Amino acid sequence: MDAGLLIWFQVVVPVLVGAACLLMQSPRTVLASVAGGSVVMAASAAGAAWAVHALGPIHAVGEWFLLDALSAYHLVLLEIVFCLSSFYAWRYFGHEQEAGHFDLRIARRFGALWFGAAASMTLVLVSNNLGILWVSVEATTLLTAFLICLHVTPSSLEAMWKYLIMCSVGVAFAFIGTLLVGASAGPARLSGSDALLWTRLSAAAGNLDPTLLKMGFIFLLVGYGTKAGLAPMHGWLPDAHSQAPAPVSAVFSGFLLNSALYCIMRYVPIVESGTGHVGWALDILTVFGLVSILIAAGFIVFQRDAKRLLAYSSVEHMGIIALGLGLGGFGTFAAMFHAANHSICKSVGFFSAGRLGQMYGTHDITKMKGVLRTAPVWGGGFFVSLLALIGVAPFAIFMSEFQILRTALDTGSIVALVLFLAGTSIVFVGALRHAVSVAWEPPDVHIEPEHAGVLDYVLVVLPLAALLALGLYLPDFVSGTFAQAARVIGGAP
Repeated sequence: MDAGLLIWFQVVVPVLVGAACLLMQSPRTVLASVAGGSVVMAASAAGAAWAVHALGPIHAVGEWFLLDALSAYHLVLLEIVFCLSSFYAWRYFGHEQEAGHFDLRIARRFGALWFGAAASMTLVLVSNNLGILWVSVEATTLLTAFLICLHVTPSSLEAMWKYLIMCSVGVAFAFIGTLLVGASAGPARLSGSDALLWTRLSAAAGNLDPTLLKMGFIFLLVGYGTKAGLAPMHGWLPDAHSQAPAPVSAVFSGFLLNSALYCIMRYVPIVESGTGHVGWALDILTVFGLVSILIAAGFIVFQRDAKRLLAYSSVEHMGIIALGLGLGGFGTFAAMFHAANHSICKSVGFFSAGRLGQMYGTHDITKMKGVLRTAPVWGGGFFVSLLALIGVAPFAIFMSEFQILRTALDTGSIVALVLFLAGTSIVFVGALRHAVSVAWEPPDVHIEPEHAGVLDYVLVVLPLAALLALGLYLPDFVSGTFAQAARVIGGAP
């Protein structure tokens, strides 16, 4: 079989399943198709990643599509988050259907948009043509926007429009950056579509126009950084995450942000090699990373809404990943490790917050008390995920943050080290206060204890157990995956 067909399969499957959801005759059938389709996608992604490991980078349509170590790693991460979120959607919307808030019309719209978003995010990852990459990011904006207001309320509509406007402006900046990078290929004698092929630009980076390249990267960082939730361009993120249904919030935080940051990663080796100033792009990433961590820390302390708390945590962790990338070298490896840790942990956090919100009728932390008694599985999932997100040992997030700290110390980045410690310390204290209150303070109202099913345990216990295991021991094949992805960006363990 032509290896290039594996790339087509990643995009075609979600499109077909999404179209099939429009023909389903009951909400439960749609949700079953969502869960089943996610399993097929996860299996195909695993097969494609294995092919990359065995054969090296895979191309399709000439060189327009590419699956290499970096994109294969992100593809697997996407499917992990998407598969978990799809099975969670079965439970979450099942409860809403019982309450009369999830009819066939909404179910069909959800299924189509859900797989449409998955297809567009996949296209981001397999695009070797930077123009198609930009189009794919814009498609994710348009498709995911309507998932925010799946249940139409004034707040969800406001969040959707804020998301659409801010991210569309950001993507417009990224469009200008893409044109400038393409224009920088003139001295390298790249013309036509070759001027936008990542592989060609990367190979000819030393001959690109450094001025246009620098200007382009600044536009790209602001543009894609807006979609990634980097501060100070993060204004859309807390509203969108808090108003979207919990499965959608999980995909937003667990991977949509990563897909935008992935776009920035693609440009880093080109800019570092083409500008003649080693570390120029990395220094800018470091600044944005530290600003994101510090701004998020200030907001986390005063949050009362559980989902907004998790949203600002996403801003913090996107900043941590950007900081790791900016430090370079081993920091790039740590950034890959941290991206996986954050995606898995944040998914559990939003799963738990969403179910608790259904039980308590609110996401207000001051009213969600005693969750360990009323909902041991989901309450425990929310409590433990908060602990993991703030870096409590021995969870894997502690290890990836420690690796970033070590890189900052080894490279003599003392200012970055101090600011990183200050920001994460504020987050630790602020979020821990919320976690203790939610877990152990007696509830103000009586909530009937929930009898959790097997799927509930799987969605909470399995991901958290994986994070605990990775914090204690990192298998060679996992660390090798992170290392190979880091080398594509220019980092090395």
